[in-house]
Amino acid sequence: MSEKYSVEKTEEEWRKQLDEEEFHVLREHGTERAFSGEYWDFKGEGEYHCRACDALLFDSETKFDSGCGWPSFFRSHSDTIEYVGDTSFGMHRIEVLCKNCGSHLGHVFEDAPQTPTGQRYCINSVSIKFKDKKEP
Repeated sequence: MSEKYSVEKTEEEWRKQLDEEEFHVLREHGTERAFSGEYWDFKGEGEYHCRACDALLFDSETKFDSGCGWPSFFRSHSDTIEYVGDTSFGMHRIEVLCKNCGSHLGHVFEDAPQTPTGQRYCINSVSIKFKDKKEP
């Protein structure tokens, strides 16, 4: 194991923890279908955490409807995201990973002039879990 992340697990350990779709997206850098995830049009007030390791990633105040079919955020939580160049599918994108465990979350784009940052974090619902602010 590399010791790059504070949460390191073997492939077997990840497979035991995550269901098939979660493993495919989080550990194999897959993507869920657009408009199919539980959070793409969700409007709750709270925080979004990494489904694999529970690291805090996004606040609901930064979520917006970009029309892309995946949950979109204009800012990540301070220092919780790792950025990696991605040239798959013949295009240049910036992949976003959880800085705590290295799990694939989605991509970030500079195509949201309607937001305070101009950024659109396009995140797979299966990569995150919501925690309501009203719950202890």
